[in-house]
Amino acid sequence: KKQPEDRSNPTNPTVERKMQRLPSGEVVITPRNFKLLEELEHSEKGLGDMSISYGLVDSSDIFMGEWNGGILGPHGTQHDSRFYELRITIPEAYPSTPPKVRFVSKININCVDSKSGEVIYSKVPATKNWNRNMGMEQVLISLRAEMASSENRRTRQPQEGLTF
Repeated sequence: KKQPEDRSNPTNPTVERKMQRLPSGEVVITPRNFKLLEELEHSEKGLGDMSISYGLVDSSDIFMGEWNGGILGPHGTQHDSRFYELRITIPEAYPSTPPKVRFVSKININCVDSKSGEVIYSKVPATKNWNRNMGMEQVLISLRAEMASSENRRTRQPQEGLTF
């Protein structure tokens, strides 16, 4: 019987890490789960942009793989006063690769697949230009900026409350 891979062990070579360079020039690599814990703490303390939110789907998930996200629609757009729910899936290669993001709430913008709600990475600056020092907050902020862009701000939206 094959044993499950221990992804919590920081010495395991498959555990993804975040790299930082210290002033001394030394490179420090942060394990994947430490990066996710930093993001969770940042969100829970209400630090950062208050028009977005994100948190674990299941607080007992030690791998922190599934997150809920939320975006408050930008003022002066078709999205004004709407709250959009999203699902964020963290891949094992995170933060080297961006999280998988899917809208749960129906939305009509050019960077979201109209059938599945999946974010089209090539059309969102934060995912298109992803680097390992970015996080979920940058992705959600970038999606909110897309809602306010000239291509999307006046686009007619589905009835509120509909889901993909």
